[in-house]
Amino acid sequence: MKKCIVTLLVLGMIVPLMAQENAPKDWFLRAPADGYPGISAQSFYNRLPQGTEGQTVVVAVIDSGVDYEHEDLDDVMWVNAGEIPGNGIDDDNNGYVDDIHGWNFIGNAKGENIGYDNLEVTRLYAKYRAYFEGKEVSALKKKDREKYDLYQKTKEEVESKREGISERFGYYSMIYDLFQQIDALIENSPVTADDLKNLETDDARLKSVGTAIAGQVEAGATFEAQFERVTGAYEYLDGQYSYNFNPDFEPRALVGDNYSDKNERYYGNNDVRGPDSRHGTHVAGIIAAERNNDIGMDGVASNVRIMSIRTVPDGDERDKDVANAIRYAVDNGASIINMSFGKGYSPYKQVVDDAVKYARKNDVLLVHAAGNDGKENTDGNNFPHDKYEKKGLFGPKSADNWLEVGALNYEMGKNLPAPFSNYSKNKVDVFAPGMAIYATVPNNKYEYLQGTSMAAPVVAGIAAVLRSYFPDLTAQQVKEAIMTGMDQKSDESVVKPGSGEEVLFSELSVTGGIVNLEKAFETALKMEGKKRKAGSRALNSLPKKQVQP
Repeated sequence: MKKCIVTLLVLGMIVPLMAQENAPKDWFLRAPADGYPGISAQSFYNRLPQGTEGQTVVVAVIDSGVDYEHEDLDDVMWVNAGEIPGNGIDDDNNGYVDDIHGWNFIGNAKGENIGYDNLEVTRLYAKYRAYFEGKEVSALKKKDREKYDLYQKTKEEVESKREGISERFGYYSMIYDLFQQIDALIENSPVTADDLKNLETDDARLKSVGTAIAGQVEAGATFEAQFERVTGAYEYLDGQYSYNFNPDFEPRALVGDNYSDKNERYYGNNDVRGPDSRHGTHVAGIIAAERNNDIGMDGVASNVRIMSIRTVPDGDERDKDVANAIRYAVDNGASIINMSFGKGYSPYKQVVDDAVKYARKNDVLLVHAAGNDGKENTDGNNFPHDKYEKKGLFGPKSADNWLEVGALNYEMGKNLPAPFSNYSKNKVDVFAPGMAIYATVPNNKYEYLQGTSMAAPVVAGIAAVLRSYFPDLTAQQVKEAIMTGMDQKSDESVVKPGSGEEVLFSELSVTGGIVNLEKAFETALKMEGKKRKAGSRALNSLPKKQVQP
């Protein structure tokens, strides 16, 4: 019985992970007419008159870091012309030394970096545990009652998560150990199905699991790929248990800032790649991987420079760092900021709001991923978001330079929304491709990844195209062009993420449509036409589509 359980665990973990690679590598760039809910980028570039050039646009990627030496990104990285590399001097006097490609707010001046951090819920639990533990509830002052309720809520959430992770981690640790043992027994590379069936061991468990893995190899999945995925699952659970949901883990001291000072700006280092830049490198590639170089994949936009601002560890980003990252991007010339991160609590939201207002004042567009919980976003369950915590007497109550992005599957029809995507009729603006997206990862490699983290940079890439060819349009107008120039799916019935319920696609977002580069460009063209007289530098029009024979 025990052998069967182990075998089923191995099979159950491997098979679902293979399914995402059924999509074409470039599906998100294709047109809906091709059978995929892509953004029509290929069609757009085919119709763009040869020799047409736009202005260079800087897109800041606030993320885990970017591999700036990647073969598909090295020529599109932002370079701070005011800095002399490696001289240890703040040549441009912006407060950051040798910030050649951006800045890292989760490292220190010695070059040490934070890899793991807690989730925000864990940090809140740890904070209030230290304050309330051992105190009588009846003796609490009235002002502490609300804090105590939050303490109880976060305590229940963290301890429940740790308990669940502990059980799964035990299973995956066992599977990981079995793979390691099998790998040590086989000297051949690559490992074949026969190698796995003929393991030289008296351990019945190893023989059983070896046979199960052999079946997957015969079906087309290599042993090495399966081992890599098992290792990834093991490391993910280890990270959650040991760091993300561990209230006794506190890495912030490494940075050396005064963390209580939320207005402190000048700390960190210039290592914009960091210890794990997989996520940020993938995001950067979607936006701007060099086009038409016959390497890897094409990004959505040309004429882009990627500014890497490392702010997101393996865990939740901190409000102070997010605010500083936004300000750094604005001050150093970014006109679009991609933010593929989010969390369930934001104890210092006002600090982030002030930075968002600063971006708005300086005409910078913010593009944010809606989240991957298959739930409806509200003002209280997903941060950061566009609604300001404190509303002044004048000005908007929310950021009109903000685009919230949900994720699409690569299938048309009822499965159009990605099953993991968050949604909201009022809080999510648009949906964009986010399932099985093939893009850059460190060390000149490419992978399929999925999430609203991948959908946001698709939209950031479209925004970069518009800002390149229509530099006179404001951030708000670029947002309007994207939200107006859509492939409308409002009246289609789809499966609501996180449930089996069928709803109209219009119930999942503000626009009820999917982003489309061609249509957004045509919309921007009309908007600019209203702003400029004849003889404008903007394109007069895209050539009409050719009818295929």
